[in-house]
Amino acid sequence: MVEKYNVLFNKYQRNIYRVLRDTVFREAIWRSVIGSRINREKAFRKYPHVKKLAEKLRDIRYNTILNLQEYVKITMENMEDANMHVYFAKTAQDARRIIGKIVGSNKIIVKSKSMTTEEIGLNEYLATLQNEVWETDLGEFIIQLANRKPMHLVEPAIGIPKEKIAELFSKLAKREIPPYPEELTKFAREFLREKYFKADVGISGANVIAAETGTIFIIENEGNARFVTNAPPVHIVIAGIEKIVPTLQDAMLQIEVLSRYAGYTMPSYISLISGPSKTGDIEKNIIYGAHGPREVHVVLLDNGRSEMAEHPIFREALLCIRCGSCLYECPVFEQVAGFYGSTYFGGIGAVWTRFTYSPLHAYVLAFSCTLCGRCKEICPMKIDTPTMILELRKEAAKQGFIPRKIRRILIREYGFNVESSSEKSNQ
Repeated sequence: MVEKYNVLFNKYQRNIYRVLRDTVFREAIWRSVIGSRINREKAFRKYPHVKKLAEKLRDIRYNTILNLQEYVKITMENMEDANMHVYFAKTAQDARRIIGKIVGSNKIIVKSKSMTTEEIGLNEYLATLQNEVWETDLGEFIIQLANRKPMHLVEPAIGIPKEKIAELFSKLAKREIPPYPEELTKFAREFLREKYFKADVGISGANVIAAETGTIFIIENEGNARFVTNAPPVHIVIAGIEKIVPTLQDAMLQIEVLSRYAGYTMPSYISLISGPSKTGDIEKNIIYGAHGPREVHVVLLDNGRSEMAEHPIFREALLCIRCGSCLYECPVFEQVAGFYGSTYFGGIGAVWTRFTYSPLHAYVLAFSCTLCGRCKEICPMKIDTPTMILELRKEAAKQGFIPRKIRRILIREYGFNVESSSEKSNQ
């Protein structure tokens, strides 16, 4: 296992060095970092009370995490009462199997942005069932065509310059599209509009879920999520159980905090979904499937989250509301963006990787963090990522998973033999 770890670390190191040599990519990242910080400060100046709201939200979310299984039960009961089909997926494999059974084969699927679908490898799985899957968020659409993974939680295509986007769109359109943002956006709008209304299934994530009503909140600026969740006859939601908060008011509070920390004074669209489309206008008979979907399926995903909630140190990672602020403050991220070799990025991404994917990969990522603490300073939930990173490194050290270069330093400078320590801990 130690040798496997070294292979993973060396592969990761080579990937990082390759990115560091790409000056065009790094310039694109830096422009995004600066733009994000400016927008966030504007939002803070306009709504200075948001930091107090964030403190209140942290208390709500932490108490929810301490009673997570109870709130999952309440959420599922209220969603079922609202005529939604609800499933609990213990693992990523369970979630894929459930969604695959709902979708079937040879369908057209439109998706809005969802890191949870990235976590479970949903697009690739649906493709094996001969389905046609289209990302509709502009950034996700770009990286889908580029055959890349998202590079940020909020802005997935931040490292791809407009000239490269024009190449990708021109190839798809079979005509030349100039590298102007207005023209590129226009093409995406025209191309995807047809997909919405031909689609058999729409798949979305959720920004937050209110347990007391089972209401799903989705925020966006482009308007694509409204098409995804409204136009196809079947809507599937995939969301981690950490997205649950107790009440509608708590959910709205999270939306407000998330928006301002993401650098927006307010998102263009906030959708609240509490069941399938219905009407009672004909003699008070409830008919499902009026103009929107006639079926709503919700998959609540565990995939390591319950285990994380039980850990006294790592449970803080579940507080993350996915605003992405920490990444734009991270000195490592601003150099290499999302090239971490995992779904989640930055220091907190290493913790999420530990529980949702692989401890071995998490131990690789743990040694990229500088422990500067800038992520904790900007985080609306004040998540203590540096402490969690140190805990990951302790875990790695106990099992002998330390990069060779660091191991040599430990032995030379401190006389600490990692392999001997690992052997003793296993006796």
